[in-house]
Amino acid sequence: MEKEMLKNLLSSNRSYRRFREDERIPQEQLEEWVGLTRFCASARNAQPLKYISVRKEEMCEKVFNTLAWAGYLTDWDGPEKGERPSAYLIQLLDTRISENCLCDDGIQIQTILLAAVEKGYGGCVIKAFQNEKLREILQLPDYVKINYVIALGKPCETVVIEEMRENEFKYWRDAEQIHHVPKRNLNELLFKQE
Repeated sequence: MEKEMLKNLLSSNRSYRRFREDERIPQEQLEEWVGLTRFCASARNAQPLKYISVRKEEMCEKVFNTLAWAGYLTDWDGPEKGERPSAYLIQLLDTRISENCLCDDGIQIQTILLAAVEKGYGGCVIKAFQNEKLREILQLPDYVKINYVIALGKPCETVVIEEMRENEFKYWRDAEQIHHVPKRNLNELLFKQE
């Protein structure tokens, strides 16, 4: 069972886009997840990433209004009221420490999302946001760059992984609103020279 623990966490860690908005995530929980990033590898050990936690309803609404959701779902404008994230962690790059976080951003985001899944939450990493509007809402100084917005909450949707066919990599929703995510099989990931 323990051998499958990481595999189970990874397969449960989907990009959730609909949540039980009324189930708020405690501030202590958000801080615990950010605290885990201290143990992550960091290029040159510079550790230039910082986080802003947003969990109050009014601020969550403001952040939500700066985001774009699920580009492949062209007939969907994002989660409806009541299904929106109940919290956000906004990943920032402190350029006073480093102009480039190299691979630290992905390592830390994956750590946060796996920790969220372990506690029964889920999330979605968002890069499509109105940068200047979000900077203004968060009142950020010039030396800080917004890398990503991590939307978090208790998922209220079903996301399934399925085998990718004929290089069809776009995710989609069926009539029952089940979210399908095609994944390449292992043989496609292993590069074999002839």
